[in-house]
Amino acid sequence: MTVPALPCFHCGEPLPAGASLRVEVAGVAQPMCCAGCAAAATSIRDAGLADFYRFRSAPSARAAAEAGPDRWAAYDAPGVATRWTTDGEDGQRTVHLLLDGVSCAACTWLVERRLRQEDGVVAASANPATARVKVTFDPARTGLAAVLRTIAGVGFRPHVLGEADTQRLAQRERATLLRRLAVAGLGMMQVMMFALALYAGAFDGMDPALRRFLVLVSLLVTIPVAFYAGWPFISGALRSLRAREVGMDVTVTIAILVAFAGSTWNALTGRGEVWFDSVVMFVFLLLVARYAEMSVRHAAGSTTEALRRLLPATARRRTVDGFEAVACEVLQPGDVVLVPGGEAFPADAMITGAATRADEALLTGEAVAVPKPVGTTVLAGSLNAGPTTECRITATGERTTLSGIVRLLDQAQSGRPALAQRADRLASRFLAALLGLAALVALGWAWADPQRLVPAVIAVLVVACPCALSLAVPTVLTAALRRLARRGVLVVTPSALERLPTLTDIVFDKTGTLTLGHPVVEDIHCCGTLAPAAALQLAAALEAGASHPLARAFPSNVTPASDLLAVPGEGLEGVVDGVRVRIGRASFVAALSGPAPALPPDATVCLGSERGWAAAFTVRDALRPGVAQLVQELRARGLAVHLVSGDRAAPVNAVADALGITERAAEARPADKVAYVQRLQAAGRRVAMVGDGLNDAPVLAAADVSFALQEGTALARAQADIVLGGGGAQGPQGLLAALDTARRGHALMRQNLHWSAAYNLLAVPAAALGFVPPWLAAIGMSGSSLGVVLNALRINRDEDSHGQPVVDRPAQPRAGGGGLVGVLLGRRRRPV
Repeated sequence: MTVPALPCFHCGEPLPAGASLRVEVAGVAQPMCCAGCAAAATSIRDAGLADFYRFRSAPSARAAAEAGPDRWAAYDAPGVATRWTTDGEDGQRTVHLLLDGVSCAACTWLVERRLRQEDGVVAASANPATARVKVTFDPARTGLAAVLRTIAGVGFRPHVLGEADTQRLAQRERATLLRRLAVAGLGMMQVMMFALALYAGAFDGMDPALRRFLVLVSLLVTIPVAFYAGWPFISGALRSLRAREVGMDVTVTIAILVAFAGSTWNALTGRGEVWFDSVVMFVFLLLVARYAEMSVRHAAGSTTEALRRLLPATARRRTVDGFEAVACEVLQPGDVVLVPGGEAFPADAMITGAATRADEALLTGEAVAVPKPVGTTVLAGSLNAGPTTECRITATGERTTLSGIVRLLDQAQSGRPALAQRADRLASRFLAALLGLAALVALGWAWADPQRLVPAVIAVLVVACPCALSLAVPTVLTAALRRLARRGVLVVTPSALERLPTLTDIVFDKTGTLTLGHPVVEDIHCCGTLAPAAALQLAAALEAGASHPLARAFPSNVTPASDLLAVPGEGLEGVVDGVRVRIGRASFVAALSGPAPALPPDATVCLGSERGWAAAFTVRDALRPGVAQLVQELRARGLAVHLVSGDRAAPVNAVADALGITERAAEARPADKVAYVQRLQAAGRRVAMVGDGLNDAPVLAAADVSFALQEGTALARAQADIVLGGGGAQGPQGLLAALDTARRGHALMRQNLHWSAAYNLLAVPAAALGFVPPWLAAIGMSGSSLGVVLNALRINRDEDSHGQPVVDRPAQPRAGGGGLVGVLLGRRRRPV
């Protein structure tokens, strides 16, 4: 009979073979899988909190054993604790923490109880839904490091959130809006209940005193709804008027105040109708629509915030005496740090210790951990998914890849495409016309039936509020940016999403774009007396300072050349041992070394000095996995594919033939690439360029839409509209996600704009003629805004709960830009 293996009492994972660790909990020796779980269980037991194990509904997360230097000690360094905490009463400080490993309410109960036992901790409150803890402590009796150490001691990994944490600001905004929404909702229910009684009394008769009582109570309930719940609209209107602009909040506020003032006058004088039910319903439905819009905005911001929080606060830096815990802000290039498995790399670095794997999912969209042998680079914020390793820092602070990605996202989320700007201008003109129409309606009803003047004006102002028109584009844009960012595609210029559906041609660079960018030297053809090994070292001295993918084919452990000069599209020039040397095109080398000798037909890179020709190198670079399918998918979407490269004809033709690309050009200098794209544009084509090198920057700027790879040169990324993250096959595959998302987003924007225009064309005349009561106008306006937001969220309909694509179906672009909204926005058909 086989005896089933016992799980770890703390984390529930299977015990390793030969495990003998035991910890006595409630009088029973319980098995533990590792020293970390044993230490956590011992700490819980010794604190008198063993009841945690009875109350928890799921096993705890596996506790990591703290080895080496105390990683929490860095939080007691001068300036570090004050950076992450805020001032409180009597000199106390407050810190907000995010916990890893929380699985149920018992986990937060345990953390709260253990913290309250700590000397110097004044208060601790944990939220099991968000896994966040707020701790207030007296710095004279304890420190931030002690608080973090206490939490880690019971098996949970704390992460410190700073005062500028945008997630907390978003939560504060959400909480404030929810309070206003609750006041409006409760007020609406009460006033609607009174309104039903008043409507019934109008048909069946009601005692005048009772009617007056219900009207006055409705007035009292409406006051907090109008002036507390409705304050965001009133304050927005005041800001617009101070700026001498007519914003959406102006018409909303006028409608609220006119309805409230007219109803209050009639209530106090005891004659005429009251519209308190319309006021509260209007405010409530407006807040619902605003909450939905805020949720979409926060969802996009959460991607950037998640990237910002990838960096750890501390790192283990090597010193002459071993390793010490320091704040990441003090790290400098050249420092060697120790990164245990499961922790994030604190900066861009090169692996110098044990080979490992890095999880770069949030940075590049690559879902599988990437192998990182010794000598390869790792990105700041990526997780060490392998064993503990050492690495040498290469970039810190704002120079890291992570900081660059965050800047690109911030730039994208702050930009507005032309379609959104045109919609805003149309909404502004519409608001001005709406106020004029309301004045005409008032004059008309004053002449025809003064009793119906106020409700008609209210209905016009409410029903025609252009919220839906102004939300039509931004909500789709926000959802699209978030969707692409989660797939490793960073949209630097939001207007590019508007141009993507009109593309007809895509032009690819070869090296590092369609190929992996990890070339190898297959053959060395020496032209003089220099030996192949010496020629390779000489070439490596020049390429050591280059960022082009071809440079990776040469050894990196050499002394770089001095006076290095990069000539885009030509090559590199520098001084090695007092001799001026060039590497690159044959013509570029010939200008220094003299006429070229006979070269092999497959030679890729030439090398020569002022003393003469030295060698020619044949460099091969493998295709990226999946690029053949990518080319087929692009053709299936109706796009013509081109290959334009500065490489020699033989390797360019080999790649083009392998991918089935008939339109190709080899030995193209930067100016040649620009001319190639401009010829296509002159023929009425809409061209996208995909590149990654220094020599691709001019053509990226010339294309209608430009794509650069995240692993490419900084200049290429700076010129690109869209940056494709991810290594290996992941990079160029982001093209499909960008194209499909843009086409789907374009269709949703058009749907939203058409719906907004059609709604206003139908609703405004009906309201002006008195067919729409104020309460129905409130429902119609808020329903149109809410419908626009919900329609925008359909852009994510093919993703699962984790943001991964379930199926990608290419959305077919609609021809032209016709329709009422197309005419209003001045859209024209583009030549194809």
